[in-house]
Formats: sequence, structure tokens, C-alpha cells
Amino acid sequence: MKNLRITLALIILIVSNVTAQQLNIKVEVRGEGTPVLLLPGFTCPGEVWKETVDEIAEKNECHMISYPGFGDVAPIDTLWLETVKQDVIKYLDDNKLKKVKVIGHSMGGTLALWLAAERNKHIEEVMVVDALPCMGAVMFPNYSSDQIQYNTPYNQNLLNMNEAGFKAMATNFAQFMCLDKSKHKQLVDWMNIADRKTYVYGYTDLLKVDLREAVGNIAVNVKVLAATHPNKQMIEQNYQKQYVALKQKEIIYIDNSAHFIMFDQFNTYIQQVKQFLKQ
Repeated sequence: MKNLRITLALIILIVSNVTAQQLNIKVEVRGEGTPVLLLPGFTCPGEVWKETVDEIAEKNECHMISYPGFGDVAPIDTLWLETVKQDVIKYLDDNKLKKVKVIGHSMGGTLALWLAAERNKHIEEVMVVDALPCMGAVMFPNYSSDQIQYNTPYNQNLLNMNEAGFKAMATNFAQFMCLDKSKHKQLVDWMNIADRKTYVYGYTDLLKVDLREAVGNIAVNVKVLAATHPNKQMIEQNYQKQYVALKQKEIIYIDNSAHFIMFDQFNTYIQQVKQFLKQ
């Protein structure tokens, strides 16, 4: 009987390991209480949520996701964003997480909307931090998803760019996306260590996502934090236009903040997070 129990335990351990190995995302869990799924933005690992988790982990079980190709997570070859979405769903299923509150920044916010729009059974509420249902529509006039192609001169140039050129570009992005200068080096480092193909083609995946109509299917409450830098009037117009189909929403505009609201206006941001979590 003892040998049988040992054999069964080994079988369960092996099956558990195989299941874990099937996921391409990486998840770090901290805290106890109500489960909170934290989805970072493009190129950022789960570490981007450190200060947030420090504040909420006492009452919440925080599941910090890192995507393949970013941080120390191995890259994958194809279907990057769809694979990430399916991995997140599988993670929720495998761990039997229910009534999960989801907080997503940038691409993570768009991903959170996508999950909620598909009426994911696990999700109770969503908080979006400076993200839109269709980022491409802001960048391209007369946007349609079909216009966005993978094999373009721009993408090829990014793939061929040397390290110095890429770091210079990353530095410019960091300065524009974050007003807190103390965070610039960290943002640049995350961009620099990102798998280059993931950076290029994963971003193309993101530009092809158009959820402007799909958010009308979302049946849970959505709280949206929007940074007002560099033009509050333009930001308000974009958010009102893109979220028009979303029924249960609250949009809060955060002044004196660029894209990384959690860095630029942490006190205001964390207050909104705690209200969302009902702390």
C-alpha cells in the first residue's frame, strides 16, 4: 500500500510538471486573499507590478504574469498574442481561480478587455491602466486590422537594427512614456533584453487587435485609468470614442502622468487600485 501511494504521488507530480511546462507564460504568486491577475504591458515582465503588490498583497493573492520573450521568459515562434491569451485562460483553469479581479497595463489592459469580452467565467471585474480596445486606430488613419502586415520595411528595419540604435530608440520611448526619470533605465533595460522577434512581431499582433465593438460583450464592471500627458483633450476624445460600446465603465483621467501611471502618479494610482479591490 505504501509503495502504491508513492507511485500515485509520483504520477501526480509528473502530470503537474507536464501541465506547468505546457504554459509559455511565467507566473509569480504573492500574498493571500482575493485573487488578482496582473497583466503587464508590452516588453515589461511581472516585476513591473512590484510596488503595486507591496501595497495589496496583505489582502490579495497576486498572480503576476510575464510573457514569453520578455524578462527571463523563453520566446516562442508564432501566434504570440493568441498564445499568451490562451495560456492565461489555461492558467486560470488549471488553478481553479474564480471571481478573479484583473488589472492590466497597456497591452495587458487590452488583453484584459479581450478576456472579458469573451465572457471568461473566471473574471469578476477589470481595471485597465492606460490602455485602449484598439491601439492601432490611434496610430493609423482609416485603420482596419487587415491593413497591419508583418512583413514590412519598418519591421525589417527593427529586426536588423544594431544594439546601439535599438537602445537609443528604447531611451526615447522610455522618456516619452514615463515622466519619472528614475524609472527610465529600468524601462530601457526591459526593452533591450526583450527577444527582438517577439518585440517586432508581437507588437504587430497587438496592432491588429480591434476590440472596439467586442467590448460591448463585456458583462462585468470595467474601471479605466487614463494618463492625460501630453494632450488631455485628445486623450479624452480617444477614450470616449473607443470605449463607447462598453456599457459598465468608469473612466478616470490621471493628470501629470504619462503612460506608466503606476510610476508617475503612484499615490493616486494605488488609491484607485485599492478602491477597485474594495480595500
